[in-house]
Amino acid sequence: MSVRVWRAEPHEAETVARLLVAFRDSFGRDWPSDNAFLAGVEKLILNVDTDLLLAAPNDDSPPTGVCQLRFRFGIWHAATDCWLEDLYVEPASRRTGVAKALVEFAVQQAQARGCRRMELDVSDVNEPAIALYQSLGFGYKSEPNKDFLMRLTLPDSQD
Repeated sequence: MSVRVWRAEPHEAETVARLLVAFRDSFGRDWPSDNAFLAGVEKLILNVDTDLLLAAPNDDSPPTGVCQLRFRFGIWHAATDCWLEDLYVEPASRRTGVAKALVEFAVQQAQARGCRRMELDVSDVNEPAIALYQSLGFGYKSEPNKDFLMRLTLPDSQD
């Protein structure tokens, strides 16, 4: 049997949220709350600019992997860009092909939408993830005078 990957449907929001909460927990965090994750998933699962993907190790298993894709038009490429925002596989399903199948399906989703670029960020200490992405053709720039991902965390607008 092979890994099964599909685009999550609204009735699967709790499953997506459960896996994303496990991802949050893997960082030792407890915020955003479980309820906030579920509310966010329920909103995003209906958004045409987001794909939430689920994966199971085989047809008889429940989902053990999740991937969030975000799409936006990029003026500099005159096409839609795809951002692989989250990818998580439960520890018991790692090294079984679930993550690879999720990324391959994500690439297919991006191609089907006419994307010319797919990007992601990954921790520089997450060597298995880096190796996976590189094996699927993703590259990164570490040379001087090249672009790199930068982030600005904005203050909470509710203050």
